Amino acid sequence: MNLAHKLLAAAVAAVLSLSAFAGDRATPDEAKAMLVKAIALVKASGKDKAMLQFMDKQGGFIDRDLYVSVIDMTGKTTANGGNPRLVGKDNIKYQDADGKFIVKERVDIAKAKGRGTQEYRSVNPVTKEIETKLVFFEKMDELIVAVGSFKP
Repeated sequence: MNLAHKLLAAAVAAVLSLSAFAGDRATPDEAKAMLVKAIALVKASGKDKAMLQFMDKQGGFIDRDLYVSVIDMTGKTTANGGNPRLVGKDNIKYQDADGKFIVKERVDIAKAKGRGTQEYRSVNPVTKEIETKLVFFEKMDELIVAVGSFKP
């Protein structure tokens, strides 16, 4: 195999691996759809049962880099499929990779508008890299249910 063929083969392999990686990422539309599904579950099954299902890897709410996170109006995490270590903790002062107080901001937006979106930088649980994330959330009584997707 000459050099041109080797370079072509390497380029094809790189493109295929990038497209395979892109398929491992959730889209904003998939995040919005999971949020609708999560809210429906809380309404149908109650918050306690829903929180357990959000944390269960087989519960239908953890898919690639997509997962549900739930906080209460004080910033305490009640479910987080991407980082279970946050559950039960007061995370109102939790900061993203750039020092942005994302939980406080989410609570403030939810109090003012009932729902919203956020963009911040966080560790992707699949790639383990710090990436930009777009999160959609909605207030339900004393809870804020959120789902987001990482930008490619």
